[in-house]
Amino acid sequence: MNGPVPALAERAGACAERLRGADSVLLLSHIDADGLTSAAVAASALSRAEIPFEAAFEKQLDDEAIARVAATDYSTVLFTDFGSGQLETISEHEERGDFTPVIADHHQPADADTEYHLNPLLFDIDGASELSGAGTTYVLARALAETGTSDTGNEHASNAVSADGGSVGETTGTGRGSGEAGTANRDLAGLAVVGAVGDMQAGVEGLTGANEGIVAEGTEAGVLAETTDLALYGRQTRPLPKLLEYASDIRIPGISGSQRGCYEFLSDLGLDLEDGGEWRRWVDLESDERQVLASALVKRAISRGVPASRIDELVGTTYTLPGEPAGTELRDASEFSTLLNATARYERADVGLAVCLGDRAGALDRARRLLSNHRRNLSEGIEWVTSTGVTEEEYVQWFHAGSEIRDTIVGIVAGMALGNEGIDRDRPIIAFADESEAETKTSARGTPALVRRGLDLSAVMADAASAVGGGGGGHDIAAGATVPRGKEEAFVAHADAIVAKQLG
Repeated sequence: MNGPVPALAERAGACAERLRGADSVLLLSHIDADGLTSAAVAASALSRAEIPFEAAFEKQLDDEAIARVAATDYSTVLFTDFGSGQLETISEHEERGDFTPVIADHHQPADADTEYHLNPLLFDIDGASELSGAGTTYVLARALAETGTSDTGNEHASNAVSADGGSVGETTGTGRGSGEAGTANRDLAGLAVVGAVGDMQAGVEGLTGANEGIVAEGTEAGVLAETTDLALYGRQTRPLPKLLEYASDIRIPGISGSQRGCYEFLSDLGLDLEDGGEWRRWVDLESDERQVLASALVKRAISRGVPASRIDELVGTTYTLPGEPAGTELRDASEFSTLLNATARYERADVGLAVCLGDRAGALDRARRLLSNHRRNLSEGIEWVTSTGVTEEEYVQWFHAGSEIRDTIVGIVAGMALGNEGIDRDRPIIAFADESEAETKTSARGTPALVRRGLDLSAVMADAASAVGGGGGGHDIAAGATVPRGKEEAFVAHADAIVAKQLG
């Protein structure tokens, strides 16, 4: 099996053979966009391979969650988008004969290993920027297709779940798939790219490294389109004024964050940007209209002193799913990933998984309602952080939201707040939120520029959390941890010292 990532081929094949030899499989995945797409890719592949399975989700794969897994009747457990960092605990259960783990993950592995461990970091592939959890699971799905003979379309995969699942013991159903050969699971590449984009692996120049092979297969299969376009979030769904007003990555004075400024800017372009009294969206514009608007944005940015490096980021590589309706959240990989984040982070992973598996009726309607709530919570969270402010240490900045922001979205809020008034984009931000009476959730976000200087938040969070009796990990640009209540300032002190060494 060569597939899109030859370096992982042999290990992926061994993992696939183990899954094919199982009577049934417990599929356990993380709850963010990458975790949901990982679960969807795995569920589709298992269903098509006619392997009975049950899908479930965990917000955090800690010792208690793994113990719940061990208490089930499943002898084979497939972990997607987590598991590598918990190998020590997982291995202990494996040695006791509780279950055989198969892991498809891209996070930093712990100091232990298991036979069926698929992780790009084990093969000198950067799991933070070159292959996501969904991408790793896609490699496994391709191996499953090539080790068997059964391969079907997405319409069969939706049989794998029902719409009322949750965590272990409150599961999403079981399923089998059957049908004719054809795609060899290449049609799942679109979901893998949504996961990678949701995991912040796509910069202005697009996905790189091992992800490029998945993009190529998705394009060839007709489920993915790679184009150069305006690199602002919301091209498919946001009315033009809102597209510009809410553009937080590249801030243009007088436009970003200014409703009036956006109306005035658009009105001065001399284009017919309204239809029936409603503002058109970027996706509604003709190519010449897009060119006029984009050129005007660049000129405005130059006139307002935006650095050339930031102006260059106004246009970049984007990914769309041609099989999805234009003008919907599902058409654009970035908007699709946000829709998924709006489900599992509010205890409705089953809804996000159902959408990934093709439910375009009830599940999509529920997801959109959750998305509306998610956007409101993000907006309120960003406003709270901006108005409350952050505490600056020598190398990091931080805030403690308490119960003001949900622990499941505080990291997203922190990342979106970077660069707002009073929040320095040139230093990593650490966010705290109440998780339980005994523990505090902490998330950290950086920027590509900081990572290029040596920032590795995965090491920061793991080491600082360990120093105060907690645990953490993640990626160089985004990571998380759980620490005991009352240890937050001690954690910050350790984190600041570690970042000082990394950035020199």
